[in-house]
Amino acid sequence: MSGAHKDVVIVTGIDLAPAAVDILRDYQLVYTSAKPTEDDLIKLAQQHQPVAIIVRYGGVSARVMDASPALRVISKHGTGIDTIDSQAAQQRGIAVKAAVGANAPAVAEHTWALIMACAKNVVGLDRRMREGHWDKSTHKSLELQGRTLGLVGFGAIGRRVAAVAAALGMPVLAYDPYAKEAAPGVQLVDLDTLYARSDVVSLHCPLTAENKHMINAQSLARMKDGTILVNTARGGLIDEAALIAALNSGKLRAAGLDSFEKEPFAAPHPLQDVGNAILSPHIGGVTSDAYIAMGTGAARNILAVLNEQAIAG
Repeated sequence: MSGAHKDVVIVTGIDLAPAAVDILRDYQLVYTSAKPTEDDLIKLAQQHQPVAIIVRYGGVSARVMDASPALRVISKHGTGIDTIDSQAAQQRGIAVKAAVGANAPAVAEHTWALIMACAKNVVGLDRRMREGHWDKSTHKSLELQGRTLGLVGFGAIGRRVAAVAAALGMPVLAYDPYAKEAAPGVQLVDLDTLYARSDVVSLHCPLTAENKHMINAQSLARMKDGTILVNTARGGLIDEAALIAALNSGKLRAAGLDSFEKEPFAAPHPLQDVGNAILSPHIGGVTSDAYIAMGTGAARNILAVLNEQAIAG
C-alpha cells in the first residue's frame, strides 16, 4: 500500500462489527446492500478491485472473482462456505476461509431451543392457550432423559450440543467421517446405525454435492417412529417434500428447522401448514456475541492470508 491508497475489502452486507473494522483499519471497506445480487458484486468488484471479500449475505461466483484480478482471499462471516464457489477460487489461486467455531455457542443453543420446543410442544401449547384451551388432561410431552441423540456432524457445534445432552442424561451417537475421536460419552457410528437408534436427529454438517438431500424418503424410513429431526445447518441437506410427508404421517413427531432449501423462505410455503414443524429464519448463529466473533474471525482470516502472501512474495 503506497501513499494514501488503501487496498479494498468488500463486505457483502451493510455493516461489520466495530472490532472487525478496527482489525481491517489499513484497508478501505466497501459495503454492499443488505441482499447483494451477483451483478451487484460484479459491478463493485470491477469498480474497486478488492483484494478480499467478506461474505455475509449472498454468494461469490467465478464471475465475481474474475471481475477483480486483485482478489486474494474470500472470507466467510460464519462457518458455512457453500455459497462460495471454492473450486473456482482454487483454480484462480484465491484462498477461501471460514470463521470456524465463531458461532458455535449460538447455534448449539438454538439447536437445543428447537429440540426442547419439539419435545415439549412449546409452540403448539402456547397457541392453544391463546385460543382459550387448557390441555393439561390430554397433553403428553416427551422426556429426553434416556432418549438417544444422533448428531450428523461432530465439529465445534456438534460437540457443544453433545455436552448438553450428557448433562440431560441422553446417550449420544455421532456420525462424522472427519472426526478423529469421539468425546467422552459419545459413540461414533455409521449413518444407518444413527438413523435406526436415535430418538432425536440433529444436523451439524456442511452442505456438499455428495450429501444434498441426505434426509430423504429412504433415510426417514430408517428412523424410529416418533423421531424428532432438527436442522440448524443447511436447508439443502433435507428433501422438504419427503420431510413434510413424514411429519404429516406421524413418522416424525416434530421437526425444528432453522434453514431451508430456498432462502429467504418464500411464502406461501408448504411447511407453513405443517403444525408439527417449528420454523425460524436461519438465525441460529445470529446473536450479538456471534456477530462480533464472526466479524473478527473473518477479518483475522483476511490478514493472515494477505500477510502470508506478502511474506511469500
